[in-house]
Amino acid sequence: MTGLNLRLPSPLIEVHDGRLDAKGVRLYLKRDDLIHAEFPGNKWRKLKYNLEAAIADGHSKLLTFGGAYSNHVRAVAAAGKHFGFSTVGVIRGEEHKPLNPSLEYAADCGMTLTYMNRETYRLKDAPEVIGSLSAEFGRFYLIPEGGSNTLALPGCAELVEEITVDFDVICCACGTGGTLAGISTALRRDQQAKGFAVLKGAGFLASNIRELQGQAFGYSNDNWSIELGYHFGGYAKADHALRSFIADFESRSGFELDWIYEAKMMYGLMDLIDRGHFKAGTSIVAVIS
Repeated sequence: MTGLNLRLPSPLIEVHDGRLDAKGVRLYLKRDDLIHAEFPGNKWRKLKYNLEAAIADGHSKLLTFGGAYSNHVRAVAAAGKHFGFSTVGVIRGEEHKPLNPSLEYAADCGMTLTYMNRETYRLKDAPEVIGSLSAEFGRFYLIPEGGSNTLALPGCAELVEEITVDFDVICCACGTGGTLAGISTALRRDQQAKGFAVLKGAGFLASNIRELQGQAFGYSNDNWSIELGYHFGGYAKADHALRSFIADFESRSGFELDWIYEAKMMYGLMDLIDRGHFKAGTSIVAVIS
């Protein structure tokens, strides 16, 4: 894919914090959020090979799913603008006016927004639902919610090749599990991947990851795990503890964490470090996407 000024490899910076020193742990941030303003982090990595496949198959339209604040929907809309696709965003729930900034941006990129009630949305992958969308919008290349499919995983796996320091553990926030599924396949035998679920009741992620890996690579590995206890009430929910952590982390590092995804990961990671989950001498990379 050409025509974009992508910052690849994305920067890797070390976090200097007395709490890490006390535990003998080194922590690096893989700043995938700096890859591109319209395609930050795993959004570009997941879309890259999907866009190539859409072009190769002669598609002129992309269709995807997401919530009202979905960064994935924004990224697909931006892909349409940059690469000449028309785009359709199927949004969970009812339409609300005025549009929030995420959907307003998508619409400004030319995306057609359509809304699906929550009951039907839960069945969005069913053939009859896809068939109904095809009847309404014509032929399209389908990108699933969050962008996690077999073509997303190789793009996410490429992240590991860019890391220039030796590390033991790599962490990422998990919404659909695609990033963790891809990253873990690129690790050495002595390295581990750890995901932090941002959804409440996200036990399903483990089977999602195994299924994605099986479809993409023909096998599923066991060098990953998912922390389910740092969702702070569910997707796009936060409490005083999380907000205080974000403010404290920014005062220490000068970096403001995204509260929907990365803050939950970093809160969980710092909590595990504080509780001695990682032995002294461990080097950790946290993906900021």
